[in-house]
Amino acid sequence: APWRLMMSLTPSRECLLDLPWEDILVPHILCHLPLQQLLSLQRVSKSFQSLIQLYLANMRCFDSSQIGPAIPRAAFINLLKDNEVLQQLALQNCSDWLTDRELLPVIGQNHHLHQIQLKGCVQLSRHALVAISLSCPNLRRLSLAHCEWVDSLSLRSLADHCKVLEALDLTACRQLKDEAICYLVQKCSRLKSLSLAVNANVGDVAVEEIAKCCPELEHLDLTGCLRVKNDSIRVLAEYCPKLRSLKVKHCHNVAESSLSILRSRGVELDVEPPLQRALVLLQDVVGFAPFINLQI
Repeated sequence: APWRLMMSLTPSRECLLDLPWEDILVPHILCHLPLQQLLSLQRVSKSFQSLIQLYLANMRCFDSSQIGPAIPRAAFINLLKDNEVLQQLALQNCSDWLTDRELLPVIGQNHHLHQIQLKGCVQLSRHALVAISLSCPNLRRLSLAHCEWVDSLSLRSLADHCKVLEALDLTACRQLKDEAICYLVQKCSRLKSLSLAVNANVGDVAVEEIAKCCPELEHLDLTGCLRVKNDSIRVLAEYCPKLRSLKVKHCHNVAESSLSILRSRGVELDVEPPLQRALVLLQDVVGFAPFINLQI
């Protein structure tokens, strides 16, 4: 639809390019086109190539998934080499080749980033997170899921420099222990969403510190945190009145005695209450759900 709009505005590309580039074409037309189409548009003429380069230099959001299942390393470097105004950066489709060498220049020249997605970028190192910490003081959302290179030292740097962080995904960052999480939440008290899923090193000490330091917390994912027990869930219920969802599946030491407090407040939980769970299991075994008078 945006492309048809472009063509309907003018009968030829010469007339189209006569429109003000920075005032009309870049902010009102090109921004509606998929990135992949813009890259193809570069091949139309040298004028179009200059126009697209101007757009890329002023792009606020870069999402590698818009280009296709995989983006070549050289293309990534070329696309962002002149950009110093990025606000959102998503690189989830670059894990096969993305290293510190490619990422650090982009981070170093973009100090306005407030959202970064690095899920599954396994070839980066702790230096990437340190660079993000030093260059992006206004960072609000960061995903480091399945980045096992994240360690306590780099997380400490993040906590020291990114005080307005609101959402952090540390799923399967298995080097992190309670001490690192405690330091993080003491510094980043504005956190609203935090995932520590699939980390057997996280236990009650970290969860209790999260509860006491993050009163704005709305979403917490503790899936597979085997050391978390009932006591810390009760502390969570006491100190986090804004909590909206809690994931504790596969936390075998968390029972309904602590979850019921949250359940009564309408907090969304990823485990069913005992009676509901028993009925589901019984249905799986016998093939039907028996009638039970719940008023008894």
